[in-house]
Amino acid sequence: MATTLSVRMDQPAVAARIRLGWGKFPAKAKTGTVILGIFVFLAVFGPTLAPLNPSFQGPEVLQGPSVAHLLGTTSVGQDVLSQLLVGVRATVEVGFAVGGLSTVVGAVVGIAAGFLRGVWDETLSLLTNVFLVLPALPLLVVLLSYQSAQGLLGTIIVLSLLGWPWPARIIRSQTLALRAQDFVAAAREVGEPTRRVLFYEILPKEVSLVAANFVGSSIYAIGASVALAFLGLTNTSQWSLGTILFWAQTEDALQVGAWWWFVPAGVLVALLGTGLALVNFGLDELGNPRLRAVPRALRTGRRSARLSDATPVLAGGYEAYNEALRGATGSRETVERSASHDVSHVAAAPDVDNGER
Repeated sequence: MATTLSVRMDQPAVAARIRLGWGKFPAKAKTGTVILGIFVFLAVFGPTLAPLNPSFQGPEVLQGPSVAHLLGTTSVGQDVLSQLLVGVRATVEVGFAVGGLSTVVGAVVGIAAGFLRGVWDETLSLLTNVFLVLPALPLLVVLLSYQSAQGLLGTIIVLSLLGWPWPARIIRSQTLALRAQDFVAAAREVGEPTRRVLFYEILPKEVSLVAANFVGSSIYAIGASVALAFLGLTNTSQWSLGTILFWAQTEDALQVGAWWWFVPAGVLVALLGTGLALVNFGLDELGNPRLRAVPRALRTGRRSARLSDATPVLAGGYEAYNEALRGATGSRETVERSASHDVSHVAAAPDVDNGER
């Protein structure tokens, strides 16, 4: 019986902690998480939900939205809705894959350079600076011209190769600051190995920074992959949001007024980037104590209270002072003397020991 009662009491407690944790999330993080959840759902189940094969060429050419084709058709009779449902998966895969690879490589290089110092720091910092000064756009064009036949894999490799230096620089700076803290010196003093200091002492303090770098790298990868596909530098036979925009531009969809061909794809790209950006802002607010401490009214530009107002230490003396100001007929010195007498009277009250009560 005792065991049953314990289990029944623990389950609501766990549920309450889960609800409390979600409730502490900033509104930006909640909104971004919902948007990303929708895109992840479309990436997983989109090809299954597609009504037609995205490459199927039907007899209805450049038809607007209708019951048969909810988002219209292309210049060769392909269903735009099917292309979108299939293309979301490729775009999300590129964004998350490049974000993960760039963040992992950047975190390893940044933590190793900031903690080991010496030759390791100089070598890894030199390597990071070399990749930072490389012209990204010409290098992307050259590399993808040879890797375009590989489809998503070539795009992921090239974007990851150029995306890891920025996270490495940021994480290195944070590691240098943490390395000088007392808890790291204490851990090394008691003889903890370097691996344990890195993974148990330093890395947990940089989780929010690593997560923010992952989100930023994913935004960079999604924007770059869509732009490269729009320019025709990737495999245009594989459906993605950028490929849809490429074919719409190639077939002059804007000139013929086929807005349903390119507007939905552009809106989905904007929503995906917005969701990631909101998550990034929410993580920054969640991990920054200064942002959490600022009242919501001040963050939104409203003025709800004067921060310079005096806060009374003794409620009795402050209330007496206000009361005297409202009903006083004498001089200011008389009012202040009355308030000072009340404050001194409260302060001079004898303390009562808990044992003598």
